[in-house]
Amino acid sequence: QVQLVESGGGLVQPGGSLRLSCAASGSVFSIVDMGWYRQAPGKQRELVASIDISGNTNVADSAKDRFTISRDGARNTVYLQMNSLKPEDTAVYYCNARLTPYGDNWYTEYWGQGTQVTVSS
Repeated sequence: QVQLVESGGGLVQPGGSLRLSCAASGSVFSIVDMGWYRQAPGKQRELVASIDISGNTNVADSAKDRFTISRDGARNTVYLQMNSLKPEDTAVYYCNARLTPYGDNWYTEYWGQGTQVTVSS
């Protein structure tokens, strides 16, 4: 059974950095894309950054020049390096993947359980 395992969240001071990691575990046949969303209390979930199987990236305007998304195809893992963090970056960050497990003939969307990022002084 495929699962998305997230790590790297925590409490950080404004201007600090965090690195999030998301690994797709289980019998993964192929991955279309992976990315990170975030959701603050009372707000809708929004895309932060994504990367597809070819390495093409998409980063939200609010994160450009501060966040970098990368991948390790051999490990089915995606990373989000977050620098110059601001209080408004505070949210639960969710990993997302569109992938095909072994035994299936089409891709399915998966979500991680979320990891808390808090930026506060």
